[in-house]
This record gives sequence, C-alpha cells and structure tokens, in this order.
Amino acid sequence: MHKPRRLTNPNPTGGIALGVSFVRTVIVFILLIGSLRIMGKRQLGELEPLELVVAVLISNLAAQPLQDTGTPLIYGIVPVLTLLASQLVISGVSVKYGKFRRLLSGKPSILIDNGVIVQSEMKKCRLSVDELYVELRINGVTDISTVKHAILETDGTLSVLPYAEHAPLTPELMHIAAPDNGLPVSVITEGRVMSDNLKLLGRDEKWLRAQVRKRGCAEIRDVYLMTVDGSGKIYFAKKEGVR
Repeated sequence: MHKPRRLTNPNPTGGIALGVSFVRTVIVFILLIGSLRIMGKRQLGELEPLELVVAVLISNLAAQPLQDTGTPLIYGIVPVLTLLASQLVISGVSVKYGKFRRLLSGKPSILIDNGVIVQSEMKKCRLSVDELYVELRINGVTDISTVKHAILETDGTLSVLPYAEHAPLTPELMHIAAPDNGLPVSVITEGRVMSDNLKLLGRDEKWLRAQVRKRGCAEIRDVYLMTVDGSGKIYFAKKEGVR
C-alpha cells in the first residue's frame, strides 16, 4: 500500500521573491512621491527643461531595481537622491543668478507684439500658426488683433495679454464693490460628513441634516457634494439615481 505523497511547493522561493518585489515597489513609490513633494508644486504641472530631464531620469532609474529584483535596491535609491539634490542645488543657484537660469531654461519669446505676429520668433520656436491659434483659443481669444502681447514662457505655456479695451470687465473697472464670499468649504463629500470643516464653519450635524432635508434628501449618504462659502451660500448635489 502506497503512502500518500505530501504536496510540496515546487518553487519555495516564489512567494519570497513576490514579497521582496512588493516591498521594493512600495519603497520606490514612497521615494518618488517624496521627491516630487520636495521639488515643489510648480514642477508637477509646469516642467521646464531642467525639471523635465530630472523627471525622466528619475523614472528610468527607479524602474531598474523594480524590473530586476537581482539589482540591489540601493542602486536605484542613491541615483534618485543624487538627482534630487542636484536639482535643488541648481534651482537655488538659478533663483540667485538670472544669467544661469536663462542659460538652463532659455528666455520667454514674444510671439505677438502689438497685435502683430512676430514671424521670426514663430520660426525660432518651431511653432505653426495653427498651433498658435490653438493656444489662443485655450486662453479664450479668437481675434489676434485684440492681443497686445502673447508670450511663450519657458515652461511652454502661452501668456496672452489683451489690449485694455478688450480686457474682461472687473468690479474695479466698473467702480463696483464686490463681496468677498471666501473659499467654499466641503461639508459633505460622497455621502461622508466632513466634521472638521463643519466645525470650522461653526455648524453642527443637526443644522447639516436640516439643510439636506430642505433640499429633498432624506439621508446624508444620498448627497454627493455639499459646500458652504463664507457668506453662507450652499452648493448641493445629490448622488446620481437618488430621487
């Protein structure tokens, strides 16, 4: 009579390798998030040449130890930290010395000057008329003759300055006193009460439930978003499907 064979793991190191890969990924992820936070908020949305190079290099260096678990993790961490430190030093020097900054990032280009397209700058920036029109439309402009200056910034964004007579009207120009309602604060987000924000407004849940019922919702969980600004103005949105 044969004894039943005990099942064994054909690859006893598989689980360990998976765990190591998971831990390494978490470490590199935290490192990259920390690096971006240190680089500053501006770099997240507007990358100048230096920041773009650093971001690309960091992503490539961080990927190597994740793809090959045989590579020591320190080989990915040290280069990332080195690049981050270099970027911070260069940014500090750039702030102090304008010539050094212009050397690295270049200088803004005036594409429209007093309503006239500067064709030499367009050619230098390798920008077509169609691309210029796209950028102008993004800025809410359809008529080039209304633009006094259009400047291509070093981060690639287009700053559009219209003539005074074509600028949007403001309360200051109309000599009207505009009320400052303050920043809207979320008190309910996806059915959850934001208790800290509610206290900040000097309100309680009893008041909140009364406002919710007044707007046709029986329960707070049926509310998708509710905000209150400094003047007491309320924005209210039910969850989809709630009657």
